[in-house]
Amino acid sequence: MDDIATHCGLTPVQVHDHLDELGRLTLVRASADRPGQMRAVSPDIGLAGILAGQEAELAARQAQLAASRAVVTRMVAERAEHRTTHGERLLGMDAIRSRLERMGHSATTEVLSSQPGNQRPEDLAASRPADAEALGRGITMRTLYQDATRNQRHVAAYAHWLLGQGSEVRTAPTIPQRMVVFDRTQALVPIDPADNRKGALYVTEPGILAALLDFFEQAWNTAVPLGATTPEDPQTSLTPTERELLRLLSSGLTDDAAGQRLGISSRTVGRHMYSIMERLGASSRFEAGIKAAHQGWL
Repeated sequence: MDDIATHCGLTPVQVHDHLDELGRLTLVRASADRPGQMRAVSPDIGLAGILAGQEAELAARQAQLAASRAVVTRMVAERAEHRTTHGERLLGMDAIRSRLERMGHSATTEVLSSQPGNQRPEDLAASRPADAEALGRGITMRTLYQDATRNQRHVAAYAHWLLGQGSEVRTAPTIPQRMVVFDRTQALVPIDPADNRKGALYVTEPGILAALLDFFEQAWNTAVPLGATTPEDPQTSLTPTERELLRLLSSGLTDDAAGQRLGISSRTVGRHMYSIMERLGASSRFEAGIKAAHQGWL
């Protein structure tokens, strides 16, 4: 270890720490020929192990996110039903925007927002003054969009504007239901995630807020910062969107339903599947599903 320290210009303690980290990454292992010493692991084997671990961790996070989605949807639906006669429902865009304005004006620390699907230009235009005012007051803002919005010019422009104002923006193939949370004490969520036209529910109950915040943080930790690329998997050549599409279709969703989850059209779903089938050498979706499962893509 002293020789390594001298060669690398490190202290023995630093060498020990680095070897521990390399061991954790399975890039070094104990030597069978020289007890007490380490041997290097071939990079292709070691890196394959790292990638497998990261894929398993991502799959676990996605499963946790799916479970959280079901819990949050059920809690919000139950609360919406309970509050039907108590004036907590906000019906119509005027009512929703008025409440958002009041919530934004009273915010003191942060705003967390999840915005699945496409955004109407008029809604983005209406949000800009309030967002600019909040960011100007030093409010921290984190926003989640779907990967598909990178190809939607007006949404991408707004997201880059937020980024330029000091906000944090990330994207993922699928994200939580639409929500806006202010200072972790109040939130707006759709009464029905499947139909935003039914209005919004104003939430202040700590239990529901805790679930929403946990849901948001899970999605945030698996999303990619705006401006960064979403790289293909080096082993499968799948993009994150293609991998999520395969997962959704294998779970039994139709092209339309999977497209809605991903914020893309059924035609785009078809183009993705054609590309995947070509790479798998499959002549049908059924054959593609079998080959994808056999190769560990699912």
